[in-house]
Amino acid sequence: MTMKGDMGELDASGRIIKMEIDYSSTCDEKIPSCKELATKGKVHDALDQLLALEKQTRTGADMVSTSRVLVAIVQICFEAKDWVSLNDHIALLAKRRSQLKQAVVKMVQECCLYVDQTPNKETKIKLIETLRNVTEGKIYVEVERARLTHKLAKIKEDEGDVTEAAKIIQELQVETYGSLEKREKVELILEQMRLCLEIKDYIRTQIISKKISTKFFEEENTEVLKEKFYRLMIAVDEQSSSYLSVCRHYRALGACGGTDSLIMAVLYLLLSPYDNEQADLTHRIVADKQLEQLPVYKELLKMFINPELIRWDGLCSLYMETLRATSVFDPATEDGEKRWTDLRNRVVEHNIRIISMYYTRVRLSHLSKLLGLGLAEAEEFLCKLVVAGTVKAKTDRPAGIVHFSQNSDVSNCLNSWSTNLIDLMDLINKTTHLINKEECIHKRLNDAEEEKVAE
Repeated sequence: MTMKGDMGELDASGRIIKMEIDYSSTCDEKIPSCKELATKGKVHDALDQLLALEKQTRTGADMVSTSRVLVAIVQICFEAKDWVSLNDHIALLAKRRSQLKQAVVKMVQECCLYVDQTPNKETKIKLIETLRNVTEGKIYVEVERARLTHKLAKIKEDEGDVTEAAKIIQELQVETYGSLEKREKVELILEQMRLCLEIKDYIRTQIISKKISTKFFEEENTEVLKEKFYRLMIAVDEQSSSYLSVCRHYRALGACGGTDSLIMAVLYLLLSPYDNEQADLTHRIVADKQLEQLPVYKELLKMFINPELIRWDGLCSLYMETLRATSVFDPATEDGEKRWTDLRNRVVEHNIRIISMYYTRVRLSHLSKLLGLGLAEAEEFLCKLVVAGTVKAKTDRPAGIVHFSQNSDVSNCLNSWSTNLIDLMDLINKTTHLINKEECIHKRLNDAEEEKVAE
């Protein structure tokens, strides 16, 4: 990256480009006179003089003076409202041989101020494209390029071409921009996520989301960005029915969403298939003091914690009206009906787990009666839970009997092994001690006999 020095600037390799001639006094005289000439209508003459001066300052490695000249050239074009000449001079000056990088930075920064002052959309797009072309691949103007790309993507989106807008903004590798502030990085990445979500590119949205560290949202004044991020993540995970992830996102919203977020977290937790993480999160949410404000949802959650069978008809009579009133189980939507079916499946799976706790053997006909399902459907649910490792069971089909076995606790098994190993080592030590004792006694007796024979 180019840096300003006492006598010039540093190039990309770190070599100092020393200023050979100081043109500051010449610029003090020439630039005002050229601007005055331009106001009299002689824009072409004024630009020719400044271009000649630019060559002198550039070959003399006078970075400050070159920057002043480049800025003056684009200012004259802008004040004359000659947008074609402005675009031409931007491209010309940026490509000149041995052009000083810091001078290009100053020129691009000046031109960025003109983007929002263009007379029409076509002129605005042309200026943005010109600036994007001269900044392409140049790390010292990456911030300006990122902002211009965002503006272009916004224009395309306003035109209704969301696909093109997403394609344009995706080319930015924002996370690698060292000179871009952290907050602005996050804002641009969120825009990338939003546009990808608009075109239903869920996989790319998920990939882009990994570029944001959630620790950023612990900083001050990030509430708006935090809510935007988690709302986008909720939309992505809802599409793939990753209910537990959606639950975690609503919990992360916390104060941003109030009790509404807590309600949604509870509902999506109930929809999540049972596993250790789901069970742990269930107990955590039940212990949440905020849930005291929502007694209906707390009681509903406790039903899935208590080791008792849940009657689907009883649950519907108590909670159906409340649940159906939420957006999660909205009967007017296809997703709402699907989630209602998933909730019924979770109830059946809960009941099978409870039955496995109380029975070692049960007839399949009795199991289906307890679950309120047909034989085939009950066996199908049982098979799914066995495959998932939630319960351990074997079915004797000719006899129509299900044999349940309790899941062995790994920690208890390890503790048992440890205890057995300690007992074994104690026995080995005791045996070794007795052997040594016997050897000492026999040795002593042998020594005594030898002494008697010697006498």
